Amino acid sequence: MNRSQNATPIQHSIQHTIATYQVVQMLMAIEDEDQRAAVLRRAGILPALLESKLARVTQTQFARLMTALVRHHRDEFWGLGSTPLPLGSFAVGCRMLVGHRKLGDALRAGLRYYHALLPDFVPRLVVKQGEAYLRMSPRHALTDRQAYAVRVFMFLSYGVMCWLAARRIPVDEVVYQDSDVARRSDASKLFQAPIRLMEGEWGYRFDAKWLDLPVVQNNESVEEFLHQAPACLLVKYRDQASLTERIRRMLRRYLAEEMPSLEEVSDMLATTPQTLRRRLQREGQGYQMIKDALRRDVAVEYLTQSDLPLLEVAARVGFSEASTFHRAFKAWTGLTPGAYRQAHNEPAEVEALA
Repeated sequence: MNRSQNATPIQHSIQHTIATYQVVQMLMAIEDEDQRAAVLRRAGILPALLESKLARVTQTQFARLMTALVRHHRDEFWGLGSTPLPLGSFAVGCRMLVGHRKLGDALRAGLRYYHALLPDFVPRLVVKQGEAYLRMSPRHALTDRQAYAVRVFMFLSYGVMCWLAARRIPVDEVVYQDSDVARRSDASKLFQAPIRLMEGEWGYRFDAKWLDLPVVQNNESVEEFLHQAPACLLVKYRDQASLTERIRRMLRRYLAEEMPSLEEVSDMLATTPQTLRRRLQREGQGYQMIKDALRRDVAVEYLTQSDLPLLEVAARVGFSEASTFHRAFKAWTGLTPGAYRQAHNEPAEVEALA
């Protein structure tokens, strides 16, 4: 079969979804259940969705949650640290960074700035033998909430670094302390790099040559960036040229039919199956993981943004029988498709974001 002739095109971009594990972690500073529910409603997330550890939320919902938590806590670190991060800190820092010529200089200045603001850990840039390591060292024994703050800062610092250079900076390795946390947090997917476990620190490594990139942002572009944050940090600098994203785009064309095998994809990319597996492993991915994640994300989009019958949704993501789709979707998210749609379609108090 000539797949290029028989493929069914998808006419829109499918967003990656975010594990509700991240939502639960972000809410750790709110103990009152009613207050939690109110914040979730402002983000358009139904509390019932969090009952499943495997459920997913959209990037838009997660960005709304971040904004709602800042407003709830009056803290730009969402109540995760031992002391609040003053409102406006992020904007002041970003405006300062665009005054530097090189990425390395801006990064060092930003870390010095946050060194004085963060009470629980110290972010440092270590450059040695051509490798740059952005290391997060705890100041004291951290609670689970404070440890999550460290991981969030890792992601935000990386997003800002990519924004300053207006391109994705390839990460060679992500350092985490706990394998279970690393797995549930989707860290490997976020940074598109393998995880290395180390005791007593977090961070990520990249080639030091990127520190010589020019800072291309200016006083005008920083205001647009701040208007779009934090949502822009979730999606803007995902590496569209990575092998994972190339395969994901390729597979979108085959959603409504049998997807190509690893061997067929290897032929399409003019490589061998062994090389393809090895390159995906370096990105913290596997071929079956990519297929399942794509089908899951497309199904979530159809269930939350359309009124298509469940049988039609099943067909559009490659399942000929509704029962098979139900089993697969529940394995992916912890909920049946019908329950997932119901949880998202209940009235929610969605707050407009500035």
